[in-house]
Amino acid sequence: MANATVSNETIRPSEAEHFGKLAAEWWDPKGSSAMLHKLNPVRLRFIREAIDTHWGGDVESVKPLAGKTALDVGCGAGLLCEPLARMGAAVTGVDAAAENIAAAQAHAAGGGLSIDYRHGELGALGLGTYDLVTCLEVIEHVADKPAFIGQLAERLAPGGLMILSTPNRTMQSRLLLIEGAEAIGMIPKGTHHHEDFVTPDELAELVADAELEMGEPTGIAFAPTKGLHLSDDLALNYIATATST
Repeated sequence: MANATVSNETIRPSEAEHFGKLAAEWWDPKGSSAMLHKLNPVRLRFIREAIDTHWGGDVESVKPLAGKTALDVGCGAGLLCEPLARMGAAVTGVDAAAENIAAAQAHAAGGGLSIDYRHGELGALGLGTYDLVTCLEVIEHVADKPAFIGQLAERLAPGGLMILSTPNRTMQSRLLLIEGAEAIGMIPKGTHHHEDFVTPDELAELVADAELEMGEPTGIAFAPTKGLHLSDDLALNYIATATST
């Protein structure tokens, strides 16, 4: 479960290359990104609730981000950017792999969506600030996590909302994501490195160091009968908001 990684001075070339090779299959729900396709609706459920809570919008609105800007960092081929655009946001997507950006641009054009896709390091792109900043399944792929979180914080507009998700560094995540899903081909081999996973306490500290406050994390758990779902169980993966302190 990963998107490609983007940050200033923290891009790992091997990571960008790994995800770039998956670009052609990114939108195939049965391809190498199949797990992301299963994960995305779960993440979007959390994101929609967070948007409604943060801005107090109409929960029935199909465009809760109308008039707002959104930045997705480590956007891959646009699996999250496109739903954010359909929610009404003016969306920018940034990714380290040029192949992913090309695939994202082609897919958005095919769907009639106007999304500003950028290839390169986040800190070198001269971007402004955004009402919503998302970074999902990316932090575990960067070399300098404090610098990366700091740069995400710099892109967040006053009063804005940030949403982060990442695997937890537990025995369960090692067994299910690496020794399980990667071993049987549900996730491409080499996608995850357990030592790079981040615990909720570690992420909260990184966020605090960037002068933001992390909300109570919500788990993304797996059960044979329910598949991936939001949960109180943080052992596998989790998602959380961050806002200005």
